[in-house]
Amino acid sequence: MLRRLSVTITATLFWLMAPSLTLAEIRQPTPRDQFAPNPLEIILPDPLLPQKPDNQPLTSQDKQQLEIALAELNAEAAAKLQAGDKPGAFEIWNRELRLRRALGSQAEVEALSRVGAIAWSQNERQEVQYITQRLQTIQKQTQLQTPPDIELLRSLGQAFQQVRSPKNSLDAYNQVLIAVREKQDVTAEVETLKTIAEVHLSWLDYTNAAATYEELLLLASSKSDRLSEVRYLQQLAYIYDQSKQTQPALTAKTKLAELYQSQNNPENLLQFSALQLSIGEDYETLLQTDAAFKAYQQAYQSAWGLQQYARAGDALRKLIPLYRRSGQIDNALKTTQTLIDIEEKFANNFYGLMKAYDELGQIYQERKNYPQAREAFQKGLAVAQQLRYQEAYFTKKLQEVNQ
Repeated sequence: MLRRLSVTITATLFWLMAPSLTLAEIRQPTPRDQFAPNPLEIILPDPLLPQKPDNQPLTSQDKQQLEIALAELNAEAAAKLQAGDKPGAFEIWNRELRLRRALGSQAEVEALSRVGAIAWSQNERQEVQYITQRLQTIQKQTQLQTPPDIELLRSLGQAFQQVRSPKNSLDAYNQVLIAVREKQDVTAEVETLKTIAEVHLSWLDYTNAAATYEELLLLASSKSDRLSEVRYLQQLAYIYDQSKQTQPALTAKTKLAELYQSQNNPENLLQFSALQLSIGEDYETLLQTDAAFKAYQQAYQSAWGLQQYARAGDALRKLIPLYRRSGQIDNALKTTQTLIDIEEKFANNFYGLMKAYDELGQIYQERKNYPQAREAFQKGLAVAQQLRYQEAYFTKKLQEVNQ
């Protein structure tokens, strides 16, 4: 109770003395002084601000001179920060931000965004809070404007991102979205939706990010914009993978694979085999073995045709356990031998070669064909000795088949 009374008296004296103070004399409150006013909301005379009778607006010359002075303040603050004087730097920046109001909301928000990014990078949490509060005040004022100031709303959205306030950022961008839709500005609508999706994604909000990209995909499809469709499907595949939504991921990847093939774009075709591998994995997760077989076979054929030997080997490594689980042992043996040939002659992948010999040895061991199992494990051991890796494992496997 006494503390609150003391703070109240202090605040009252401060406001009574305010006319005799300059902005530079206002010290930034310490993090513990939670009752101190936001220094960005204080309005006091400042020698850099031209004195105008009857609240007349600043002339163009006044604004130009003020911008020069504020640029000097910004440089002075940056120099203090570099010298290690963070309190002094942010005291100057706060003065600059207060004076920016005289240049209009757009200029103030851009400056708040710039200083907010610095405050965040310097872990100045209270300064971030002050800037966020000031941005919220401007946002409330902007929401009352008719028609809305779209550029200011965009700047607010970006500024809130700098101080890591996604909800406020999205509120601003959603206002922009409403406004551009009313104007039937499809280009601006798409750009705004992309920004909204990126904000959701940056905060790992996969649900809302996916919903926004699905909306973008519909817009692109309606205009037959294939390039944009590819980009949005790539994002959707990534999002659904990250959120472990296998069926939606598979749907996005399947559409993407169809676009890759229809466009005949060399860059996309290079990605086709990797996409088919991912599709096969999704089918396996969904226990759709036949479809997984087909996807892996397409991945192998595509990779081999483009001389992507390492990826062709990856596809074969996916096929072998599928053949084994489905009882197609002869196909498993043939595929493993093909894999060995690829690793030896083309991929130059000693680790992959060692694993392939291990796979071959296990298949022969399960069939009780011990001489060929022994040969496979011996070759695997030779590669393991070169790599100095898993030598004990192959030694143990050889002991098993020799018993």
